[in-house]
Amino acid sequence: MLDVDRTYAIATINGIIDEKTYGNTDTAMSDKGFGFGLGKMKEAFQKAQQIQEGAKKLQEELDELRLTGESGGGLVKITLSGNQEPQSVEIAPEALNEGAEVLSDLVLAALKDAYQLSTGTMKQKMEDLTGGLGLPAGF
Repeated sequence: MLDVDRTYAIATINGIIDEKTYGNTDTAMSDKGFGFGLGKMKEAFQKAQQIQEGAKKLQEELDELRLTGESGGGLVKITLSGNQEPQSVEIAPEALNEGAEVLSDLVLAALKDAYQLSTGTMKQKMEDLTGGLGLPAGF
């Protein structure tokens, strides 16, 4: 992880920016032809650090989250973690009487339901994480 304050100190020492321009960090580096300011770069690094910290926390939350998909009115239930890791399969005894083909269809439908719940939840949580950071769409 890049330490922005250390980067600023090194840039100051090396003459890339000087103390006069520090007060106006948005123009500090653009005066040297970089086309963006140190303030914007520092802000970008801070956002990246926030995302990294949030993503780690989100990963832990998703690992603990359990989402259950079902089919056949609850005859088959499949539980996945928020990271699509299979956790359990429950098949009601009545489902066994339906035959192998029907049971296979029920298991597949329950799996698809659980997967959609899990991926939808993950997507929403990622949007919640990145939404408040002012990132362009698609991040």
